[in-house]
Amino acid sequence: MTRPSQLLHPPRPPVPALPAATVLLLRDGAQGLEVLMTRRSTKASFAPGAYVFPGGGIDALDAQSHATAARRATQSDEQLTEAIAAIRESFEELGVLLARHPDGRWADADDIAALDRHAPFAAQCQARGLQLAADAVFTLARWITDRDLPKRFDVPFLVARMPEGQTPVADEAEQFEPQWVRPQEALDRHAAGGFFMIFPTIRTLQRLAQFKRVDDVLAACAVSEAPLWTSCPRAGLLAGKEARYMEDEMPFGELALVCPDGQIAHALDWQSERPVQLLKNVQRLTAPNPGVMTGPGTNSYLVGDPATGYVAIDPGPADTEHLERLWRAAGGDIRWIVCTHSHPDHSPGAAPLQQMCLRAGRAAPPILGRPSAPTARADSQFTPDRSLSNDELLTLTGKGLDGEITHTLQVVHTPGHAANHVCLLLREDGLLFSGDHILNGSTTIINPPDGNMADYLDALDRLDQLCAEHGVEFILPAHGHVLGEARAAIAQLKGHRLAREAKVVAAMQALPEGTVEQWVELAYADVPPRMWPLAQRSLIAHVERIRAQQPGNN
Repeated sequence: MTRPSQLLHPPRPPVPALPAATVLLLRDGAQGLEVLMTRRSTKASFAPGAYVFPGGGIDALDAQSHATAARRATQSDEQLTEAIAAIRESFEELGVLLARHPDGRWADADDIAALDRHAPFAAQCQARGLQLAADAVFTLARWITDRDLPKRFDVPFLVARMPEGQTPVADEAEQFEPQWVRPQEALDRHAAGGFFMIFPTIRTLQRLAQFKRVDDVLAACAVSEAPLWTSCPRAGLLAGKEARYMEDEMPFGELALVCPDGQIAHALDWQSERPVQLLKNVQRLTAPNPGVMTGPGTNSYLVGDPATGYVAIDPGPADTEHLERLWRAAGGDIRWIVCTHSHPDHSPGAAPLQQMCLRAGRAAPPILGRPSAPTARADSQFTPDRSLSNDELLTLTGKGLDGEITHTLQVVHTPGHAANHVCLLLREDGLLFSGDHILNGSTTIINPPDGNMADYLDALDRLDQLCAEHGVEFILPAHGHVLGEARAAIAQLKGHRLAREAKVVAAMQALPEGTVEQWVELAYADVPPRMWPLAQRSLIAHVERIRAQQPGNN
C-alpha cells in the first residue's frame, strides 16, 4: 500500500455514486444489429446534448414493484429493481413498454396510449393487467461514473429486444430525436463530430459492434447474471486534453497510482526531456530509444528524495543527455546505480553515470546487479561493482520534515528474460520495479540460451507470492506505463504464456517434423508476420520447456 505521505495530491474523496439504470433496446436491421439512441436535453445536468441510451435514476417505487414484474430465477432483488427502473425509464422517456399481457402478448399501441408517462408507472401497468418483462432484460455491463465528476452514478447497462409493433416517441423534455443506429455507424458519426457521445457510451458501442444479431448479445449476457465488464474509468492528460481509460487500457494503472482520487493532473505523453513524477519518492525518465523492442523507450527510475539520496534503476543506454537529465533529477545525489539486467538498453549507461557523479565531486555510487552469465550475448556483457543477492535489502534513510524517512528496495532474482535479471520491491510503498520481466502492453521475449521459459514462469510465481505478502498493487516496468492490480496482471501474463505454450504444443503435434518457422506460423497466427522472427525466440524457449517436461527428460 502506497504511503499517503508519498502521494503527489492531497486526498479528495470522490462524490458518492447514485444508483441508476440504462437499457439498450436492440433490434435486427437490414445491415445488422441496431440500437435505439436519443439525444439528451441541452439543459440536462449530466451529459447535456449527448446521444445516449434511455435510462435514469432508480427511485423507491422501483424497489417496491417486484410483484408487478416477471423475473428469472437467477435474478437477484437488486437486479430486478434495476430492470424495473430501466423499463420505467424507457417508457417515460421514449414511450417503449416492455410489458406483457397475461396471455403472453406484448403491450401494444393501445396499452401505451392508455398510460400516463407522468403518473406512477408500475401501478398503472398492474391496473391494466400488464406484467413488466424484467425477465427479458439482461445485464450487459456496469459503469461507475469517473471519480473526478461532481455528479456520479452507478449504472448497470442492460439490454433487451425491442418489442415488435412499438414505435419510440421521445418525451421532448429529457430526450429528443430517437433513432436506430448500428453501433459502428454511431461511432463513425461521433468521430466525424456530428454525434456527440460520452466515454461509457462510446466504449459500450465499441464492444457491441462485435455482435452481429440481437440473439448473439442476449446469449452472451444470459450465460451469467454478472456483467460482461465493469468499469470506473480514470482520466489523464494527453496532448493537453482530457483522455479517459478503462481498467484494461495501458494508462489506467498509472493514473490509479498518481491520482488515486481521480484528479485530472497527470500527463501521459511519452517524452524524454524531463522526468515524470509518479510519487514524491519515485521519478521516471524515459530514454530516447523508442522502437519495436523498447516501445516508447527504456524507463529509468529514481527512488528516493533529497533527504535520503537516490537509487537509479536501469540507467539505460549510454546516452549522455539522458544520463545528465537523470543525474540532475537526483540533484547529483545518487547512492546506488542498479541494473535489472545486462541488455544493451538497460546497463550501458551505468558506468558513464557513475563517472558523472565523480566529476561533480561526489562519491562514486557503486554499480549493482548480477553479472551476466556465460550464456549472455556479446552485447550484453555486464560486470557490476558488486553482485546483488536474492532478497538483499537496499535501504535509503534520512531526516525529512516529518522525521526519519526510509525507502527499502528488496532484490528479487528473476531469471527468465535474462539469466541475471532482478526485480526490485519498494517495501514501504508496495511497488514492484519489474525491469523486462513484466511489461505493459506486450510480453517480453525469452531468448535462449540466456533466456529460459521455465525459469521465467517460476519467477512469476515468486513475484506473485511477494506481491501477496507485501500488499503490492502497482508494477513499474522498464517499458510502458505503470500497471495496476499487480497480482491480476501477473496472473493474466502467466495465463497468456501458458495459452501460447498450448498453441506451440498443438503446432508441434500438427507438424512433428516441422521447422521453427513452420511452428511459428501456427502458434503465432494471431501475431503480425513481421513479428514472427522475434516470436521465434520465445517459441524456442517454449519448445525447450515442453521437451523438458516430457517423461524421461527430468
